[in-house]
Amino acid sequence: MKHEFILEGLHCANCAAKIENKLAKTPGFGEVSYSFATSELEIHSDQEDIRDKVQSIVDSVESGVTVVIKDEHHEHHHEHHHGECHDGCCDHEHVHHHEHGHGHEHGHEHGHEHGHDEKNRIKLILLIISAVLFVAAFILHHFTSVNELICNILSVISAILAGYDVVIEGVRSVIKRRIDETTLMTVAVVAAMILGEFVEAAAVMVLFGIGEYLEDKAVEKSRRDIRRLADIRPDKAVIYDNGAVREVRAEEVEIGTVLQISPHTRVPLDGVITEGSTTVDASSLTGESEPVFAAEGTELLSGMMNNDSAVLMRVTKEYSDSAATRIVKLVEESAKNKGSREKLITRFAAIYTPVMIGLAVAIAVIPSLITGDWAGWIHKALVCLVASCPCSIVISVPLSYYAGIGAAGKAGALIKGGRFVEALASVKAMALDKTGTLTDSKMTVDEIVPSDGYTAVEVARLAAAAEARSEHPVANALRTYCDEHDISVKELNSHTEIRGYGVSAVSGGDTVTVCRSDRERGTSVRVNDKEIGVITFTENVRPEAAKALKELKDLGIQRIAMLSGDKPDACERAAQSLPIDEVHGSLLPEDKVKTVGDLMDKYGSCCFVGDGINDAPVLSQADCGVAMGLGSEAAIEAADMVLSSGTLSSLPKAVRISRSTVGTVKANIIFSLLVKAAIIILAVLNIAPLWLAVIADTGVCLLCVLNAVRLIARRQR
Repeated sequence: MKHEFILEGLHCANCAAKIENKLAKTPGFGEVSYSFATSELEIHSDQEDIRDKVQSIVDSVESGVTVVIKDEHHEHHHEHHHGECHDGCCDHEHVHHHEHGHGHEHGHEHGHEHGHDEKNRIKLILLIISAVLFVAAFILHHFTSVNELICNILSVISAILAGYDVVIEGVRSVIKRRIDETTLMTVAVVAAMILGEFVEAAAVMVLFGIGEYLEDKAVEKSRRDIRRLADIRPDKAVIYDNGAVREVRAEEVEIGTVLQISPHTRVPLDGVITEGSTTVDASSLTGESEPVFAAEGTELLSGMMNNDSAVLMRVTKEYSDSAATRIVKLVEESAKNKGSREKLITRFAAIYTPVMIGLAVAIAVIPSLITGDWAGWIHKALVCLVASCPCSIVISVPLSYYAGIGAAGKAGALIKGGRFVEALASVKAMALDKTGTLTDSKMTVDEIVPSDGYTAVEVARLAAAAEARSEHPVANALRTYCDEHDISVKELNSHTEIRGYGVSAVSGGDTVTVCRSDRERGTSVRVNDKEIGVITFTENVRPEAAKALKELKDLGIQRIAMLSGDKPDACERAAQSLPIDEVHGSLLPEDKVKTVGDLMDKYGSCCFVGDGINDAPVLSQADCGVAMGLGSEAAIEAADMVLSSGTLSSLPKAVRISRSTVGTVKANIIFSLLVKAAIIILAVLNIAPLWLAVIADTGVCLLCVLNAVRLIARRQR
């Protein structure tokens, strides 16, 4: 059983890692995953109600954190900021106001975050006062002959105002028999005062307070930016009924209902325009910034923004199956598939901190026993303790992955987790399906050749009826052909999809089968296994395919292969205009799995891109399986990444973003460790003061967080 929670008030990444580890070791709990970027906790357990148990464990690690059941958390926002649903009229102005003035994002920020923001304001005021007092103490101490007692009093007051909460938390940590950043800072400041370094103690607290404040603001901003990427699903819909409109919850709307979509509002559910025309912004779904013209008959996806005019739309999918819901679900789940470096850092922090404390003790004790200079070496040990805090790594690594996933989402590629970011960044070979991936999924009927006394109309009617429940491009082409030629299609029974072969259905006791034909580009239509005709189709190579594959080559992809169930000659013909290294045709699903496995063995890693239910096995097999568009449910479930744009142009962008993300993670880790090592060496050489160690801690953490967040802001080519 899966339990999902929100940990409100948890702003320490190191504490978050400790909470996750402690929960994972709790008897009765299975897999545990916490995302610092989204504050979401997922626990698998057979126990029914575990919230109180989780709260108790969280309290044992970090005070002031509230465990809220995820569904109740979202329901609270919904009710608090949207109120109850009322029947009645709802004009354009009201809809516009609802979209921009009372959205989920604002609810989150001004509801549960209000207390934290108020605490930050008080903290900032105290920091300013403490900084003024510190500057006064520093000037009096170094540049005047004022009594030392006055300087010490000013320094103590400055330290208390800047770090009273740090000391309180540090004492709590000692009581709980754990060592964290607040413990290290408390020990450092108290020890500095005992050694008579009052001004330096104040400097430590003021600099640490400023660094923590800026770091907290940077983390909160990154969390808001990340949440905003998934904030594309409106909570409300406006039903249009014979000229009257009323606002309801989007999840209450049934298929077939007509909705009014006002200008400057998001489309709440998937549907088709029945009246009016406008332009829509689909960038939140596809990453494409250019507005798209939409008129009667145009399909609209939830999450699109209506730019110009009010239109009426008939709903074609339920709220839970809409494009926006799928995207939000994919974004939320991406935090649970952590990259290897994320997992390594969590384990690293658990070992690193005790090791650094042991090193600091050794620096304080061993040289002091030899030289007798206890005060000097204890001071150096304090510098090492403060500088060694792992927060810069523990915070920046998960934020980097999630920021990279967010950036890819803006570019039209939804990556399901950090480990798939790593897989995509290191991919060496790329295999792609042909139909619907390299070629346009909108196939057209080229020719119908009937036989055995059947007419072309009868062959088309039976074929379309057999394909009625399929979403394959062949099925879509047959439906379009019948619509254009006014061919009525009757309902058949017992529809069966034969993976890698075709479909079958029952018509009046006869079995109608549509399957591959021996004829070039042909699809055979059979009744009771006797061929009654062959239908040939034409398909066009996607206009962006050649450019996208060339970009992949330029990025260093060593091998690009086409994998298809179609005949080799049809595959070769499609590959002529594309930079493809090898072509494989007449493949069944299991053949595709073997071919991708061979590429993985030869090149070390392989990514597969496909769009149909037949591709689900090979999508799961590849190091990174990529589904085209938001079409086949099976393909999306099996894939590790979804090209929500429905175009291959997002694929090289995703590779570039993944490499930037992994590069950022590596850079942050190396930079943090080098700075800490440098400060420790300088401390032993008696060059680094205590305040410099604080900058090495909070300053480096701030820089690493900002380096991670820039992934979202960076404009992708």
